[in-house]
Amino acid sequence: MAYAPPQADELESYVERARNSQARIVTPKGDIVFTFFPDEAPMHVAAFMKLAEAGFYNGLTFHRVEPNFVVQGGDPDGNGTGGPGYSLKAEFSKLPHLRGTVAMARSSNPDSAGSQFYICLDDARFLDNQYTVFGQMSSGFEALDAIRRGDEMTSVTVEAKGS
Repeated sequence: MAYAPPQADELESYVERARNSQARIVTPKGDIVFTFFPDEAPMHVAAFMKLAEAGFYNGLTFHRVEPNFVVQGGDPDGNGTGGPGYSLKAEFSKLPHLRGTVAMARSSNPDSAGSQFYICLDDARFLDNQYTVFGQMSSGFEALDAIRRGDEMTSVTVEAKGS
């Protein structure tokens, strides 16, 4: 299936909805919940929401787990090379990489992010200003810490904040 990034006429709607929304990643280890940063990374937030609502992430795995660093998922190929078929322009900000920070993975090209994202297991300030931070976990740290390589994202949904 082909996926398209959010179009100009969709962006404002996603950004507005993101202000009162959160993402829920359901895993066999428990739920990981994070809120969005639509003002700092509007296109990345909108792209994540659009992919989640299309069911893109459902059934994908966390293909990379680096202890005390990050868990990474969102690759339809399951090996770190796949994506949605498009790339996003970087939206770097002053937001720090702290435990529970959600950011888009990319190749050496800053404008190569697509669907792969990572969640920091610990502070990783050396990544600051080099990757697009688009969310911050609000709950599910026990589940995050239990994630192992190959664990599945049963579902990824966007819901009202506090649900």
